[in-house]
Amino acid sequence: MIPTLALLGLLACGGASSCPEGEVLTDGACAPYTAGEPVQADLTPITPGVAWQWQLLGELDLSFDVAVFDLDLFDAPEDAITTLQAEGVLVLCYFSAGSFEDWRDDAGDFPESSIGAPLDEWPGEWWVDHRDPTVRALMAARLDLAAARGCDGVEPDNVDGYANDNGLGLNATEQLDYNRFLADEAHARGLSVGLKNDLDQIEALLPWFDWALNEECAAYDECDLLAPFTEANKAVLHVEYVDDEADGEALAEEVCGVGPNLDTLIKGWDLDAWRIACDER
Repeated sequence: MIPTLALLGLLACGGASSCPEGEVLTDGACAPYTAGEPVQADLTPITPGVAWQWQLLGELDLSFDVAVFDLDLFDAPEDAITTLQAEGVLVLCYFSAGSFEDWRDDAGDFPESSIGAPLDEWPGEWWVDHRDPTVRALMAARLDLAAARGCDGVEPDNVDGYANDNGLGLNATEQLDYNRFLADEAHARGLSVGLKNDLDQIEALLPWFDWALNEECAAYDECDLLAPFTEANKAVLHVEYVDDEADGEALAEEVCGVGPNLDTLIKGWDLDAWRIACDER
């Protein structure tokens, strides 16, 4: 059975307005879009060749010898960020910027009309209409939380809704507008920001984003698309997944060293502490 909120959202998004490419939905009407200049910030750069760890679930293991640690904005223990930073580690904080998650503390604040189609294979999660002013305000509040918790940067997830069956009529231009909004708002708070996947828009978004995080570019034979980041001396934090940890070494043999100077980890889909780091082999 579809939860009531999701059902209402699916019904609402069926009538969502769609704008042609080059225009964005503003105040209920389509209008031409022109990008402004990126907001600048004085940040510690994350450059290719960085050692890093990514853990979103399970008891945090802070023992890895890394320069960058990516953890969940909401669920990380209070002392994890300060412990890592005391050791000189840059802390990145994950949150979903393009989906509604029914378990988050602010879930009740999302307008029902902003909820779109469900994300395949991710129970409790639906695409969200990032054109909605309330949704943008909620994401700004999440960035406020990241700053308040002392995160050095943020990893906004699901920023490629336009390329998926989102149920909301989102177009590529609106995605560019939203992703630039996220980057500008992060920089305004002194946070670095990474572009998560969204490979088709890299060239347009590169000036706004400080680094990238990619999942499975080797599996889809598309790692070359990430070259603009590494050529600009911006790290690409890269992950390939295994269903079984026992298969990790075999996959590492295939993918370590792939692509344009990527910083590659082998991880399980649940993103617990387990990893194989290509730079340690």
